[in-house]
Amino acid sequence: MTTGKRRRSIKEISPIDVYNLLPRTNCRECGEANCMAFATRLVNGEYVLEDCTPLLRPEYAHLHADLSDLLAPPVKAVTFGTGDRAVTVGGKHVLHRHDFTYHNPTAIALDVADSMPEEELERRVNEICGFSYTYIGRTLQLDAIAIRSTTGDPDAFARTVERVAATGYPLILCTLDPGVMQGGLSRVPEGRPLLYAATAANWEAMADLALQYGCPLVVSAPGDIPLLRSLVHTLLDCGVADLVLDPGTSVDAGLASTIMTSSAIRRAACLAHDDYLGFPLLGTPIAAWAGDELSPDAIRWKEACTAEMLITRYADLLILHSLEGWVLLPQLLWRFNLYTDPRKPVSVEPGVRTFGNPDRNSPLLITTNYALTFFTVESDIKAAHLDCHLIVADTGGISVESAVAGRYLTAEKVAETLREYRAEDLVGHRWLILPGLAARLSGETEEASGWRVLVGPKDSSGLAAFLREHWPPRGD
Repeated sequence: MTTGKRRRSIKEISPIDVYNLLPRTNCRECGEANCMAFATRLVNGEYVLEDCTPLLRPEYAHLHADLSDLLAPPVKAVTFGTGDRAVTVGGKHVLHRHDFTYHNPTAIALDVADSMPEEELERRVNEICGFSYTYIGRTLQLDAIAIRSTTGDPDAFARTVERVAATGYPLILCTLDPGVMQGGLSRVPEGRPLLYAATAANWEAMADLALQYGCPLVVSAPGDIPLLRSLVHTLLDCGVADLVLDPGTSVDAGLASTIMTSSAIRRAACLAHDDYLGFPLLGTPIAAWAGDELSPDAIRWKEACTAEMLITRYADLLILHSLEGWVLLPQLLWRFNLYTDPRKPVSVEPGVRTFGNPDRNSPLLITTNYALTFFTVESDIKAAHLDCHLIVADTGGISVESAVAGRYLTAEKVAETLREYRAEDLVGHRWLILPGLAARLSGETEEASGWRVLVGPKDSSGLAAFLREHWPPRGD
């Protein structure tokens, strides 16, 4: 069932559609040469409406409203927290990533409980805030902290909320008791935490709190889509506009049902244009800890597997308990890969990188600006403590082998890159080490550039051994 007129998919909206609703001042305040260029990148999701400064003027309010309606995603974007750490979930335009791209990566929250002794709470909060992993130049971190009321005591909940709020992380306040929720909210009246949750039993009181404090609200109806939809309808009528859906999370035998329910809701939003189901989805892999399994490692394994599948099948926000790296890192890496724009290879800036203390007799290497390639080469050079120069060629973010096959990396391109970065000023010799995967370019590169070529290893982990055997080159 749909609840309104059919919206055009983002794939059906052309830059002309957007351009016709812009002020068309060609002011360049957005950084683009003209409004058509801005419209093209706006449709691609590279800009938001607020990047068009004239559009924010009162005289263009009607255009802003029309564009907001035109570009509204089937899954509404909901923000909780404030400031630089605020988290936005949802905002999905398509069911499948390859149809366009996914925006707003799945947020991952770790839990704490108000029954924790002060020392244990302090240690766990510090571990959550300090969790960080660098992956191909990006820092991957956790996004939020979920505070569970396990005591049922408003004062204990309030004290825990106050302590955790000091971290600045966005909060999810978890209790079904409106009185306890009120106690927690009283300590963060301006913090815009996400409230968990409104149910068939407490929705009226939770709606009042959400409206009073201006907070987004989770709607929970495990395994019951009609009830979930009915609650959303009721809460929207009450004026609570920012909602997150909790269709329930089961592990073990119930996991298949959980995945099917999430998929059904997202399909209803994106394909059937059901506005009542067009909200971000919450998954709670932490439910694994409520099962019958006795082994903590087995529980963590179930939690990790459930989280992985929920990220794949449309969860916009997860609450987990395990802080072990082998549980969290797969989630962070999978999320990173799933939310990388498939239209744009992850790249680094081309240019010259210097490692160690090279002199004019040091090796000169070249690679491409595909991020995974560059950071792998960088890591291997640093691990081997090599003193060398590395030229990073602009191949549009394509890896070495693909760049050679697609002619993004040619002998002429190598010669041009050597000239652009003035390679002759870096070293006193005329030897260039090509990646082994670009070996077919060696002869043509010598002719095009005037440099002599050594073909390096196919895997940069072999650079140290290669240089021990081949550097300095014989006959130089």
